[in-house]
Amino acid sequence: MGKKLRHIAIIMDGNGRWAKLNNRPRIFGHSEGVKRVRDIVNYSVNNDIEFLSLYTFSSENWSRPKIEIKGLMKLIISTVDSYIEELIDNNVKINIIGDTSKLPLDVFSKLDEAMERTSMNNKLTLNLAINYGAKEEILRAVKLIAEGVLDLSINLDEIDEELVESKLYTSSQPNPDLLIRTGRESRLSNFLLWQLAYSEIIISSKYWPDYSPEDLSKDIKEYMKRERRFGKISEQIINSN
Repeated sequence: MGKKLRHIAIIMDGNGRWAKLNNRPRIFGHSEGVKRVRDIVNYSVNNDIEFLSLYTFSSENWSRPKIEIKGLMKLIISTVDSYIEELIDNNVKINIIGDTSKLPLDVFSKLDEAMERTSMNNKLTLNLAINYGAKEEILRAVKLIAEGVLDLSINLDEIDEELVESKLYTSSQPNPDLLIRTGRESRLSNFLLWQLAYSEIIISSKYWPDYSPEDLSKDIKEYMKRERRFGKISEQIINSN
């Protein structure tokens, strides 16, 4: 029940609106957003955050204009090429969550290479949610459990929260303590619906390209002021400490 902050999740919203505000194409906003990812990753490494989950490309984003999707796929590849050595030096492990089988082959290969090259790192686990949707993730977990029931490797009375969590993309990781969403919108957008059940939520008025490590520090301080009760009352939390 303590206030140890191990896992931060971020919905990096507002790249397109930031670009429009600055009279630039949407892909320019995404490129600027990549710079903020680098800043936030470095801040997390330097402040002992163990897990950082970034909503990078949702399964619903395929409905965007084809030219934007093509630009985003190229940006993923160029970002890995530009920052992979820095991530290795900073002991960052890349973990992709989502259905990567539907990604273009060159993107899939580049991400697979990044995961392989950083697999032994253990300072920070960077979860990049790419072609990710929480409903799909939960449905996938249900199907995996159903397969276990059918082949008799799982008994019905063994199905509990722990088993479901073991079938999620984030298995073996703690659930996020804090969710930050930039861009002023107040919704989860199909992101980590199971894992965020008791996470603290902060909505930032800043668009993602304007979100800085100083903003993250401020949001962490706000998180530290909050009382996480997990369904209990304040007196129970106080007495347990």
